[in-house]
Amino acid sequence: MRMSDLVAEYINDILEAQDGAAEIRRNELAMTLGCVPSQINYVIASRFTPEQGYIVESRRGGGGYIRITRIKTTRGGAIMHIVNSIGSTLDKATAEVMLKNMLGRGVIDARTARLMAAALGERAYMDVPQQYRDTVRATVFKNMLLTLLDG
Repeated sequence: MRMSDLVAEYINDILEAQDGAAEIRRNELAMTLGCVPSQINYVIASRFTPEQGYIVESRRGGGGYIRITRIKTTRGGAIMHIVNSIGSTLDKATAEVMLKNMLGRGVIDARTARLMAAALGERAYMDVPQQYRDTVRATVFKNMLLTLLDG
């Protein structure tokens, strides 16, 4: 398992244990996990974003901390939050992260995640010119999400 995966898993464990809110000290966490503090920053910046359902606050200095709070929403609210965060383009990697987060938070089940991943993967867009793929992917993903609201 990669260090970034270990850091994310550790933070998620803290969030679970503390009912969706965690206050961490970057240097202490880096020492605990045996990594450099910049890896903590990278994981937080890439995996604990508003688009993925988190609010991150930080305070710098000697007594500084990073506070991560999981946004609590209904299933429909979570889906609409994701729809609104997609924008006009969506690359495959971002789509995969969104699906993983939706699956992890119980917004979709494993079968739905696999079907959506197939529809958002590169194989589905082989006949679409490269410059249009991310635009088409965003539109397809938004439509799939909006369809979930009907069900």
